[in-house]
Amino acid sequence: MFYLDLKQYIQSDKIDEILKKISCSDDIKKEKERYLSVLDNAYKLYGDGDYHFISSPGRSEIGGNHTDHQHGHILAASLNIDNLVVVKKNNTNIINYKYDDIVLKPIDISDLEIIEEEKNSSYALIRGIASRIKQLSYEAGGFDAYCDSKVLVGSGISSSACFEVMICEVFNCLFNEGKINPVDRALISQYAENVYFGKPSGLMDQMSISVGDFVAIDFKDPNNPIIEKYDFSFNDFGYELMLIDTKGDHSDLSEEYSNIPNEMKLAANALNKEFLADCSLDDFIKNISDIRKQVNNDRSLLRAIHFFLEDERAIKQKQAIASKDIEALLKLMRESGRSSYEYLQNVSVYSRPKSQAIALALASCETVLKEKGAFRVHGGGFEGTIQVIVPNDNKEELKKLMISLFGDDCLLEVSVRPAGTITVI
Repeated sequence: MFYLDLKQYIQSDKIDEILKKISCSDDIKKEKERYLSVLDNAYKLYGDGDYHFISSPGRSEIGGNHTDHQHGHILAASLNIDNLVVVKKNNTNIINYKYDDIVLKPIDISDLEIIEEEKNSSYALIRGIASRIKQLSYEAGGFDAYCDSKVLVGSGISSSACFEVMICEVFNCLFNEGKINPVDRALISQYAENVYFGKPSGLMDQMSISVGDFVAIDFKDPNNPIIEKYDFSFNDFGYELMLIDTKGDHSDLSEEYSNIPNEMKLAANALNKEFLADCSLDDFIKNISDIRKQVNNDRSLLRAIHFFLEDERAIKQKQAIASKDIEALLKLMRESGRSSYEYLQNVSVYSRPKSQAIALALASCETVLKEKGAFRVHGGGFEGTIQVIVPNDNKEELKKLMISLFGDDCLLEVSVRPAGTITVI
């Protein structure tokens, strides 16, 4: 839709329902103003054209901390915090992309080889997504895009996967008539992150963002994951989902993240398996002495034990959600947090003993909540965010405490949105 027609369309009531759905609010005036501002910025940069809007949400992991890369079970939800991009074809092989005040240098996707200098960058992700799309016999071409990013880097709601799935949906919308389904979008995005970006991530982030809603995913066959959606809201039970940014230093943590799947695989390999999901806890414990001698890494064994217990917990959490048993769910989430802290050991970085922000946040939450609600490390861990399911009666006390520790902007109060990454217009 061209600029003037699109402005009128946004100002009408024709997108009211979809905006209510993805913003989780009946007050959509502010959201419409955002759409118009993003469109105006794109028009100033790129001129007129047939524009489309795409919204890609952040995600919150509810259960299954570091189980996805071992082909286990997870529970996650898409959030009402998103990246909003307006985009049009430019009939070249050049991709022009600006977000907020940052302009990427033009990317020529005539060349889809891996470029070592681009690793760990947005350029690598875009090139990797375009490459995989073409490998799968879909189309990819040049486009002009302007993005308003609410899923901030380091916010703990998976900014990288949000960006990846968004770019994949841009190619899907502009060049493939929406034929790439949500599961394949997630797989394409993971490929770009693993192969081009250089991070051996699992599939939880991309899949939950692409599919949307409250989802339980079984990654036993990662190319054909079993996905179940659930209608569930913490708000219905008097709780709120809150993420707390502890303002940790995210630099130089790639090795810490990579060590988790690598060390879990060491334990699996000792049982002649590639992934821990192909092993059993019983076999592991029966052979733990021999495994310890072979692996020569006690942390590898602890992380394997975390996987077995956490994978079982994720299944029980799904059952608690299906039966709307909030107390069982919260108990399991607290257990998950303790396991991540004690066995997975992704709450702090050993080389930074004076930096214990996540541990401090968790300990402080316990002083307020005790056995009420739930609190746990969120996502990859080491530095970044914690997740809190806080009872409404304790919310203000907890907020005051967290702000005193981590600043006025440390709190992110979110809702689960019932849609994943979508083309809005």
